[in-house]
Amino acid sequence: MSAEQGNLSGRFAPTPSGPLHFGSLVTAIASYCQARAHHSAWYVRIEDLDTPRVVPGSADQILRTLDDFGFDWDGEIVYQSQRFDAYQDALSDLINNHLVYACECSRKSLLKMQPKMGPLGMIYPANCRHKGLPIDGHTLRLDLQQVGQVSIDDAHYGHYALDLTNQVGDVVLKRVDGVYAYHLAVVLDDDWQDIRQIVRGADLLPVTPLHCHLYNLLGFQPPAYLHLPLARNAQGKKLSKQTGATALRSELASQQLVDALQFLGQAVDEELRQERPAQILQASVAHWNAACIPPVGTLD
Repeated sequence: MSAEQGNLSGRFAPTPSGPLHFGSLVTAIASYCQARAHHSAWYVRIEDLDTPRVVPGSADQILRTLDDFGFDWDGEIVYQSQRFDAYQDALSDLINNHLVYACECSRKSLLKMQPKMGPLGMIYPANCRHKGLPIDGHTLRLDLQQVGQVSIDDAHYGHYALDLTNQVGDVVLKRVDGVYAYHLAVVLDDDWQDIRQIVRGADLLPVTPLHCHLYNLLGFQPPAYLHLPLARNAQGKKLSKQTGATALRSELASQQLVDALQFLGQAVDEELRQERPAQILQASVAHWNAACIPPVGTLD
């Protein structure tokens, strides 16, 4: 699958654990406008990787909402739950190249050790790196002991660097329950779909050096990145399903689209609130300017 319409193909990849909310809309419209303004393809991927978290019916609800809000996408919808063979093939290659090892540590046992914390959370202390445990029946971790610092240049936030060895530690690529890690799946999927610029929330900026390292390990060319300011609630917490973010309402699509564009610093004619969603998106693509995105988003 390739982006035949341009070289800045993008995507929107929601998790079907509940309905879309305003924060989701900000990411959707920014990724859509960034791709369409460059005459590139825009794909939708359902990230139903962590099957225990999937809420039945959410994927269909998400697609209906996108349609109600005027979004049109290229190609077929990709579901991560249908890509497990691809994840396993890549993981097997990493295992064969001695880049992955088996780990028997549980999260509970690690927390008892009071490990150091880093930008991605708990830093694994490499207890099992040299144990030579069998691959089957264990958590699988990526060996990062020789990697050191990896840096990226984000289109919005600029230079960002992270020491994967000391600030992250050996990350999980497959859990003991068989669930593949987001880090592995998202890199494989974005390369497979030929996504050349990833537009997503700034909360994912810290994982980007790790993703770029995985791109290189797998022999892929890393894409460009554009991270967005986060929409937050009155308590300053990121809008999410976990923080009780209100679901988007299709009958308010035009108003909420304009609100999202204003959050992103775009020059928007207030009269657009009276137009149909598809017309608003068409106008937003024509006037899209990523340089106007503020470093911190504000909700009126």
